[in-house]
Amino acid sequence: MPQTIAIAVVGYGLIGRRHAAIIQQLPELELCAVVEASPEARQDAAALGVPVYEDLEAMLAEVTPQGAVVATPTPGHPAQCLTLIGAGVPTLVEKPIAVTSIEAANITAAARQADVPLLVGHHRRYNGMVRAAKQVIDSGAIGELRAVQSTCWFYKPDYYFDVAPWRTKHGAGPISVNLVHDVDLLRYFCGEVESVQAVSAPSRRGFENEDLAMAILRFAGGAIATISVSDSIVAPWSWEMTSRENPAYPATQESCYLIGGSQGGLSLPDLRLWQHEGGPDWWSPINAQSLTADTQDPLVTQLLHFAKVIRGEEAPLVTGLEGLRSLEVVEAVAQSAERGVEVSVGNQNNTPVRQVSA
Repeated sequence: MPQTIAIAVVGYGLIGRRHAAIIQQLPELELCAVVEASPEARQDAAALGVPVYEDLEAMLAEVTPQGAVVATPTPGHPAQCLTLIGAGVPTLVEKPIAVTSIEAANITAAARQADVPLLVGHHRRYNGMVRAAKQVIDSGAIGELRAVQSTCWFYKPDYYFDVAPWRTKHGAGPISVNLVHDVDLLRYFCGEVESVQAVSAPSRRGFENEDLAMAILRFAGGAIATISVSDSIVAPWSWEMTSRENPAYPATQESCYLIGGSQGGLSLPDLRLWQHEGGPDWWSPINAQSLTADTQDPLVTQLLHFAKVIRGEEAPLVTGLEGLRSLEVVEAVAQSAERGVEVSVGNQNNTPVRQVSA
């Protein structure tokens, strides 16, 4: 039996509570402390039976965790990650890694210089369905990857915004809050994004941010992806409602990704592989086979992987650099939608590639 790894959870909100519960359920892990600024949440965390601290510095003065999960609101990630990295604590930070790519670059540089493992919680990459899809793509079963269609449509009720008014402000729309998850999966499947061309629509509820955006992503490998996100459309076509990852969302039998290749097509998360009999030919019958995949909770898989990274048994699957690159794509989408230009990715000045046709 491997040694138990002591993990601290920083932030005891919705996702922090899930991390803490999983850590206490896994024999390979031990929850050694919780950090939470809210008095009410600290009171809830006291029931876990571990030390609870108001801030990270107070925790580090008394506890030396072997790893830490940062699950606080995104604006707090840079300072908290830098503090943990400075203390030599391997860190798993929730996505997005930071608010801006400049902040993310500072975090990744600090981790690299200190030689401290830094992972970003893009947990979908640990989902068995995603891993199976990646294997199909890499095996060549669908041939040359040509295009992907991704849909992220759902309706957030008014009370979602009432309890947290910051969600109505500029920069807190579905581009920055939701799109980073799907962008990361597209990068995982297709490789690096070279440029982005996007449009958005202002919130119909009168908020400062957008409530609908669509983007075309051009990949270095030649593939092109279209992606659409909205938090004001009633629909079953989103990862939350199709993947069954989180029981809080109602499950449907739909798919939200269509992946097209020169030899076949793949839908996700239902994992149906479509191919013509005898080779590509639209006149010949096309059949689908349903593939199988591991069904373990990806948050569990991610934490077990984190433990192996801490023990030096595995390299990080989703590094800080991966989190940075996905954030750069999201920034480019926002810039392109705002300025009406095609924007290159990875350029901190977001230099326009060309004007979007009117």
